[in-house]
Amino acid sequence: MPLSRREFLNRLAASGVLATGQLPLASFAPAFSQVKTSPSQAAYVSTLRQSDGHYAAAVIDHSGELIFQEQLDDRGHATAISPDKKFAVIFARRPGRFALVLNLVNNQRHLAFAPPANHHFYGHGFFSPDGKILYATENDYENERGIIGIYDTENDFARIGQHNSFGIGPHEAILLSDGITIAISNGGIITHPDYPRQKLNLASMEPQISYVDRRDGKLIAQSKLPSEYTQLSLRHMSAAKDHIWIGGQYEGGPSNSISLVATHRIGEEIKPVSKGQTYLGMKQYIGSVSTNANGSLVATSAPKGNKIAIWNSDTRELVKIITHQDAGGVAPNGKGFTISDGQGNLWQNNKAIYHNPEIAWDNHLSAVS
Repeated sequence: MPLSRREFLNRLAASGVLATGQLPLASFAPAFSQVKTSPSQAAYVSTLRQSDGHYAAAVIDHSGELIFQEQLDDRGHATAISPDKKFAVIFARRPGRFALVLNLVNNQRHLAFAPPANHHFYGHGFFSPDGKILYATENDYENERGIIGIYDTENDFARIGQHNSFGIGPHEAILLSDGITIAISNGGIITHPDYPRQKLNLASMEPQISYVDRRDGKLIAQSKLPSEYTQLSLRHMSAAKDHIWIGGQYEGGPSNSISLVATHRIGEEIKPVSKGQTYLGMKQYIGSVSTNANGSLVATSAPKGNKIAIWNSDTRELVKIITHQDAGGVAPNGKGFTISDGQGNLWQNNKAIYHNPEIAWDNHLSAVS
């Protein structure tokens, strides 16, 4: 009979191991793997920072319990889930060069892969409807252009091609409901791994949304922000019914009042949502965007401002603002959302279903089922 988590910890304490304070959280992974083995229990995947400063990817069930986790070489960002729920691909945070594939059926590491030389990942990706192809946002930094990398999931995620993102700094890309159209948020900021977190063209940014045919890489449509929003770097997206919601990071003056969330339909202009006063205290940054299961609500997190705004996707009106310290990850949970924060909490209906002060959840929380 497998050990329970409590029994496992008690035995460690008795052996004196816990007294050293040196045991990393990932050491608990085998015990969790023994207790949680059914793939149907996998509900969310996220990345985290452990108390010793190391990073890991974690698979979580609906009750908030950890199923298993895997060490990461460095800080992770977002996760792509395959349509059959078999694989989860965790991407490195920009300007990282690793992608880790987890097998959610066997609860184990599958493999890792990297982009080509002179490319780095932007932290996001998605699968084709049949799961045979993975698409990833990348920076071709020597040529200062955005790329959508194409990887063959049936051949150990070998890279087989690329599409142009038709912009600079493609942060998140999502596949729309037609299974053909890729929506890409090009943030407009030139970066280079020799200057890891520096933004090299703030005076000449051109943030925009590109729509690309995933089959041949041709540009379907493109829309730029109004001139007064040229320093709003578009980052995160989610589809809600017939339009997309976009969250940005403002690179202008910290005291400027500006809308950080916008919506868009192909053939229309990008429309800022609500007035700038709505975003007071959000520190000019939206960390994640997520739509609930039926597309009626959209959540946008502002982890630097400790807030999550919930919007009506039809009327574009603010429904409410939830306050949680350093809350970045939002993922659909039926008609509502599950929220993760940097204090080690997972929240559902304003109740903490999981708490571990020894970890800090990172920016994104991805739903499996």
